[in-house]
Amino acid sequence: MDLRSVAPAPPDAILGLTEAFKKDPRPEKINLGVGVFMDDAGRTPVLATVKQAEEDLQREETTKSYLPIAGLPAYGERVAELVFGPGHEVVRSGRVRMAQSPGGTGALRIGAEFLRKFLPSSKAWLSAPTWPNHKGVFAAAGFGAADYPYYDPSSRGLAFGKMAEMLDGAPENDVVVLHVCCHNPTGVDLSADQWREVAAIAARRRWIPFFDFAYQGFGAGLEADRAGLLPFLETGLPVLVAASFSKNFGLYNERTGALALVASDPGEAAAWLTHVQALVRVLYSNPPAHGAAIVARILADPSERAAWEGEVDAMRGRIVSVRDALVQGLRARGVPVDFSFIRRQRGMFSFSGLTDAQVAFLREKKAIYMVGGGRINVAGITPRNLDYLCDSVAEVLRAVP
Repeated sequence: MDLRSVAPAPPDAILGLTEAFKKDPRPEKINLGVGVFMDDAGRTPVLATVKQAEEDLQREETTKSYLPIAGLPAYGERVAELVFGPGHEVVRSGRVRMAQSPGGTGALRIGAEFLRKFLPSSKAWLSAPTWPNHKGVFAAAGFGAADYPYYDPSSRGLAFGKMAEMLDGAPENDVVVLHVCCHNPTGVDLSADQWREVAAIAARRRWIPFFDFAYQGFGAGLEADRAGLLPFLETGLPVLVAASFSKNFGLYNERTGALALVASDPGEAAAWLTHVQALVRVLYSNPPAHGAAIVARILADPSERAAWEGEVDAMRGRIVSVRDALVQGLRARGVPVDFSFIRRQRGMFSFSGLTDAQVAFLREKKAIYMVGGGRINVAGITPRNLDYLCDSVAEVLRAVP
């Protein structure tokens, strides 16, 4: 085999769906696949606070020199306070180190490479189901993967008993990937008591929690959404967190993320960061500046931060109202399924319960695009397309068993 005989790679399950959507000429088409926030007009807006910060930065900018390998220091400080809380012990004691990354995906990959370097025989445990790219990221870093139970189709909720049982058997130093809030793709999250139980299992079994924190503020609020992470910080275990600001700052194409490393003491954390920096150096050398500078500026200014928090609250409020409108719209059409579980889910995503055959029908006959397995981005539902969507779902439930 040589390069001239290489076949095309299969399209990405989500981004490939978006490309198909763009090529669809039907004017009634709806994209419920890609995970971006949309407003009532179906646009992915630039936040007002972000626009203001960009204007200020452009006016004041004097250089475009390289950032340090670990990124903009002020960004790391502000992000640590946002992720863990400004007064949290890991921040005050210096037990956390931050590395700026190209989006949350970059943080996941850097963290996976770091863990693989020192734990070459460990496996990565992923929820069933999970964000599809998790599997690719950890496989690319050399991890073998195992699934732990998460979603219960019969209850449209969490399979917590089976999840806890499986994680109680995960070996020491294996890596368990956990969604802090707004689980992608199901929208089903753990309760505070369940998080404490999983943290106790981790402490007993000594596996390493690696948190994907892509939706802070989209679940119950910026502070409330970190609650699941906090019990693990008291276990003495290494904790990794991949944070993303694509959603809550709307910085999708700026690729703005961060990897947090929480160690047992400041010296250990500092040593870990040197290895992360070595990995970054050979992967992309150092991170881009623009998105990080925006985030650091907004979080450092009390008035701008308050305005940004208001924008996050408004985005979360729109998602909650859309969930309610969708449930009411389907109920009004007398569908044979109780969709009230959609109200209980959090964040942008919902496991709708639609089968792959029903998903295919909606795409082919109705120009409604959603990911296989029935995951929908509820933020893609607008006042303009809600009735058409509800009519189409009612039709497919009767036409395709």
